Amino acid sequence: MTHDDHIRNPVEWGAAYLGDTAHAVGAASHALRRPVEQFDEAPIEIRAIGFGDLTAALREGFDDFLNLRTDVLAIGLIYPLAGLVLAQITLHASLVPLLFPLVAGFALVGPFVALSLYEASRRRELGEEVRWSNLVDAFASPSAGAIWSLGLILGAVFVAWIATAWLIYAATMGPESPDSAGEFFRDVVTTREGQLMAVVGCAIGALFAIFTLCISALSFPLLLDRKVRLGDAVAASTEAVRENPVAMLAWGAIVAGLLVLGSLPLLLGLIVVMPVLGHATWRLYRRVVK
Repeated sequence: MTHDDHIRNPVEWGAAYLGDTAHAVGAASHALRRPVEQFDEAPIEIRAIGFGDLTAALREGFDDFLNLRTDVLAIGLIYPLAGLVLAQITLHASLVPLLFPLVAGFALVGPFVALSLYEASRRRELGEEVRWSNLVDAFASPSAGAIWSLGLILGAVFVAWIATAWLIYAATMGPESPDSAGEFFRDVVTTREGQLMAVVGCAIGALFAIFTLCISALSFPLLLDRKVRLGDAVAASTEAVRENPVAMLAWGAIVAGLLVLGSLPLLLGLIVVMPVLGHATWRLYRRVVK
């Protein structure tokens, strides 16, 4: 395989996806062009929160999981299965350096994927019945245009991260793919180039994660709960991070840490971790947004 093949495949694929995303967002914007009176014009107020609110949200999210586990477990199965498929494709395609970025980058689109879990918690909160069909309906809510547009934006961020991760690998360890997964992981641990790649990749990955946290930490629950503009939902989520930087960054670290723990035993822990985090995010939203 040539030098260009190794470099261009992920990057060109990413560029093509970003172009398609731009067209898709433009099409979805038509769904956002509704009369002003159809939007909820009530002010979105942000509360100050502390670490106690984070632990309370996790506790309430776990309680939601225990009470809704029949339907939620079916959703939870999707995450490890999708991760294992991605891992198999990556290994088979000799793209081992992208394995960790793919698994880690899943957190970038997690807020959109967890939409059904927010809906389950919302329905339980209102005392309504929670069924699988109700959870799927979340993707066709009155704010579906804004929800799908933001989902496409997160998809573009994910693809940009994968392309960036590949460029970091090529710049530090060379464009050629390793002969095996074992050789790659050994080089990461024992060589200066591999260690540099890990440090730079984690640092830049953290920037992607912080950006995603700012624009989407509370946007999807807000869009599900109230008929607001996409820009207003993103602005409210960003303001929540700005007003509560320590608590919200700690929340991002908790999410990342639990996702890592859930990924360790062949991603099977995500069957529980993802639903709990999804429910907990809804509960945190209730504590932050008035």
